[in-house]
Amino acid sequence: MKYIIIGGVAGGATAAARIRRNTEKAEIILFEKGEYISYANCGLPYYIGGVISDRERLFVQTPESFGKRFNIDVRTRSEVTAIDVKKKEVTVRTAGKTYTESYDKLLLSPGASPVRPPLPGIETEGIFTLRNVNDTDHIKSYMQQKAVKHAVIVGGGFIGLEMAENLHHSGIEVSVVEMANQVMGPIDYSMASLVHEHLQQKGVRLYLEQAVESFEKTAEGITVNFKSGIKVNAEMVLLSIGVRAETRLATEAGLKIGEMRGIYVNEYLQTSDESVYAVGDAIEYPHPITHKPWLNFLAGPANRQARIVADNMIFGNKIKYEGSIGTAIAKVFDLTVASTGLPAKRLKQMDIPYLSATIHSNSHAGYYPGASMLDIKITFSPTDGKLYGAQIVGYDGVDKRIDEYALTIKRNGTVYDLTELEHAYAPPFSSAKDPVALSGYVAGNILSGKMTPLYWRELQQADLSKVTLVDVRTADEYSLGKIPGAINVPLDELRERMSDIPTNKPVYVYCGVGLRGYLASCILKDNGYQDVRNLIGGIKTYKAATTPVCLPEQPSSSCHTTASCCQPATEKVIKVDACGIQCPGPIMKLKKSMETLNPGERLEIHATDAGFPRDAEAWCKSTGNHFLEKSSANGTYRVLIEKASSCEKAIKEITTEEGKTFILFSDDLDKTLATFVLANGAAATGKKVTIFFTFWGLNAIKKVHKPQVKKDIFGKMFGMMLPSNSLKLKLSKMNMGGIGTRMMRYIMQRKGIDSLESLRQQAIDNGVEFIACQMSMDVMGVKKEELLDNVTIGGVATYMERAEQANVNLFI
Repeated sequence: MKYIIIGGVAGGATAAARIRRNTEKAEIILFEKGEYISYANCGLPYYIGGVISDRERLFVQTPESFGKRFNIDVRTRSEVTAIDVKKKEVTVRTAGKTYTESYDKLLLSPGASPVRPPLPGIETEGIFTLRNVNDTDHIKSYMQQKAVKHAVIVGGGFIGLEMAENLHHSGIEVSVVEMANQVMGPIDYSMASLVHEHLQQKGVRLYLEQAVESFEKTAEGITVNFKSGIKVNAEMVLLSIGVRAETRLATEAGLKIGEMRGIYVNEYLQTSDESVYAVGDAIEYPHPITHKPWLNFLAGPANRQARIVADNMIFGNKIKYEGSIGTAIAKVFDLTVASTGLPAKRLKQMDIPYLSATIHSNSHAGYYPGASMLDIKITFSPTDGKLYGAQIVGYDGVDKRIDEYALTIKRNGTVYDLTELEHAYAPPFSSAKDPVALSGYVAGNILSGKMTPLYWRELQQADLSKVTLVDVRTADEYSLGKIPGAINVPLDELRERMSDIPTNKPVYVYCGVGLRGYLASCILKDNGYQDVRNLIGGIKTYKAATTPVCLPEQPSSSCHTTASCCQPATEKVIKVDACGIQCPGPIMKLKKSMETLNPGERLEIHATDAGFPRDAEAWCKSTGNHFLEKSSANGTYRVLIEKASSCEKAIKEITTEEGKTFILFSDDLDKTLATFVLANGAAATGKKVTIFFTFWGLNAIKKVHKPQVKKDIFGKMFGMMLPSNSLKLKLSKMNMGGIGTRMMRYIMQRKGIDSLESLRQQAIDNGVEFIACQMSMDVMGVKKEELLDNVTIGGVATYMERAEQANVNLFI
């Protein structure tokens, strides 16, 4: 028998070796259009970044050693250009000549090719994709020749973020551009928000919900133009938008192509021609959970398929492929991000009923040094608890746990099976109640009705006037930051203060990570409260998911530092270890440690809670102490704080005033002018000023030149009826068919009074925060791309937070 294999690496090379192990009598020819047949594809970013210094370590086998060991005719730089399934032969082009080769059975392993969209300037020097060794060599050579200092990565998937880390490791400033509202598409937004926070902590410039429009060659390098009007300059661009199944050969050979545009194969990995099989990135196969075809671009499943197909090609179709659930993992700076199965957003898209549970637990016993946080979310069936998917963001032990979830899913297991898994336990490795088991217990409580879940989106969209929101954390935790509208009834005081909570409306409870909220819900339910819901994942999940990711040109308020952070730390420094302690442990330890310091002395505290630096900074702002600096390495967060004198604190208490908040509901020219005049006046005093644009007020912040956006019929109708930008606004009185408006603008110009557009720009320059109401945008069909670039999007919770911090709140 003569076997021809097209393509090497995970699929083709593995199958070739397995065929030979099955029989010594077969003739095996492996065609590879490149020069390498077996290399560490997933290691390429780490070689570019210098983590892997020796290029030769990328190669598992050379064509020569592989051919000799397995007695395989390996033909590199040989591209198969056509397949004739009737004649059972392939056409090969190599070194300028073309020939044919017959086969008895053929295996297709052509892989996938990177997406390279036809954007203007896409062929500019310095724009790369990364898929193979040749791509890697070109990128590495370019970086050395051009002394690259700035790079833009288009696409925030696994490869894109791995490249972000490795380019950063090389000393390059990195910008990541992602069209979606999150990086890491396979995980849910609430989990991706933890990655956003970490990327920003590492100095990555993150541009979410931004689409690249074109590239321009400049004297300094490349300008990347976004559809929103933003421009980013760099010396190098890496396209990591995704890959496309390579199906040209199969299509031209008349083989069946599936609905997902991959090569169709049956359960034996056989194509529509009985003599042709296919594996790897190019095939589509039903997902074990949805039973619908999907494309899976992962090396693990390709190896599994190769082993199965080799046996079926030799012994006949006896082994069925069970399908892949898409288990993946990536290192993103200090974080490890992993997923398996289906996230909530995909289940929702496919109309599959589901529930989810989110926990935040230590990777091993908290009392043993080095414990770090694992953030875990699982999805499961609301009827029988069948496990659908799992996502983990953490620092240590992520790989071990995701594999347990993956095995449970592939065996059609349930959340109850998670509680039955027997874990090896010792303090350096785990806890007596492992996080995997803990997630199963939480899911079981939800399914049994013992705990009624409240998810972060539900709370964000809730009308808090119709519920009682209760924060059951301690008073100290509550003072450091709360969800607007909540009352504080600490868990340990709940039984004595139950009269503070009305019984005639639903009660929403929350704590730091969800455990105390669960305990509080049990107490309230058993004391007659009918509708009690616990915030899943606690305030940690809520804050991460609802905190907007600001564009790099608009640093968030949490980026403030003091002048003393640039001064040498010659003062006395006390070091405190708060690692392995869950929130609020680190901040409580900070508070107690500061009480022992004298003014001018400094506290350096280390913690493994990712939210600790933000909490420490908030604590300093509220207490008047000096937050000097923050850093992170390998999952440990370090902050440096200087204790303020009692005199400084007193001055702060006397001089501190709250900010100003304006709601612009109108699009009348005169009212809009008044809004910006008042806002600029308030900003001139150095106070925090926010303008919340809702309904007609959105017309004041529309671009004059807007990009084309897709709208439904109602959005188009609103677009025709509403002013297209601020230049079209009219007076509320004496408009007289537009004459009054033109007269007003003329008189303002003649008397040297700034125009509306000039006042608006002054507000931007003065740091006034512009927030557009998401609900109003949805109702009126206004898209983010139509608004000024500095505008952020927010909802009621965002407005309420700003209003609560302000002592002036005007509705115009």
